[in-house]
Amino acid sequence: MTAVLSPPRLAGVRLRPRSVVVGTATVAAILTLAVFSLGWGTYPVAPDAVIRALLGSGTALDTTVVVGWRLPRVLAAVTLGALLAIAGALFQTVTRNPLASPDILGLSNGAFTGMLVTLVLVSSSWPARAAGALVGCLAASLLIWLLAYRGGVQGFRLIVVGIGVSAMLASLNTWMLLQVELETAMFASAWGHGSLNGVTGDALGGVLLCALPVALAAFALVPSLRQLELGDDLATATGVRPHLVRSLALLIGVVLVAAATAIAGPIAFVALAAPQIARRLARSPSLSLTLSGMVGGLLLLASDAVAQHVLPVTLPVGVVTVSVGGAYLIVMIVSEIRRRA
Repeated sequence: MTAVLSPPRLAGVRLRPRSVVVGTATVAAILTLAVFSLGWGTYPVAPDAVIRALLGSGTALDTTVVVGWRLPRVLAAVTLGALLAIAGALFQTVTRNPLASPDILGLSNGAFTGMLVTLVLVSSSWPARAAGALVGCLAASLLIWLLAYRGGVQGFRLIVVGIGVSAMLASLNTWMLLQVELETAMFASAWGHGSLNGVTGDALGGVLLCALPVALAAFALVPSLRQLELGDDLATATGVRPHLVRSLALLIGVVLVAAATAIAGPIAFVALAAPQIARRLARSPSLSLTLSGMVGGLLLLASDAVAQHVLPVTLPVGVVTVSVGGAYLIVMIVSEIRRRA
């Protein structure tokens, strides 16, 4: 009798060898790029000196530059990229559409609207702006939900309603920018492109304290999401409630996007591209939240390195992600057209 070996499982999810290899390579790339990012800047630090500073055996100046000044930004890029990518994977899994992402559905514009209203009417302090962005993101998601809900949430209806709400919010944001003072408009426009400038360890820690339990809840929902891929009837027969699972997945995705947007502004296309890139690299039939988070962290970290050190002029990281995401979107649409032809 021949024993049949099957891939190991982790938390009820089958581990594919290629996925393990891709995940390991992605983590290695993140660590390598993080070391170089910590050393790049006006005061350069060699990679070995960066490692010594992280271990607490470096010089006082190296430790201040690496740990005190640059480490919060690198950690923010990796963690916020992961949160956005996990949210994108949830949206794309629920809607069964690779074009479904929080920025396309209007959540980013909703956060920008909330920040603008807070900036003009309440306060320009960082906590007030973060709270305004959070409220705006949640309000936009609630509006989309109410308009798209018809006895349940269907993917195509959600995307169409989200695109419409996003267009209206973008118009509202443009109108508000034209009404405020030039200095305020310039500041708000820079924030609206998504930026990691000024991210502090305290602010990042506060956001992650709220976001990490929600991210863990997303992973707990994975087995039910896999059942939904078999169809609503079969999922119901196995004890899964499709409408409830979809609603919870979308709610978790909204909270993760709101947390990331509150600290760094609306960073576009990471949530759209990272899950699909991870799936293509792993050649897996389903979107993996773990791989999506890893690729999202690497994508945002690389984009921030390009925005800071590669381009002639320092730009907000969102400008780079929009450029990369736009190119990715064109390639994906062309590939889909060719596949269907």
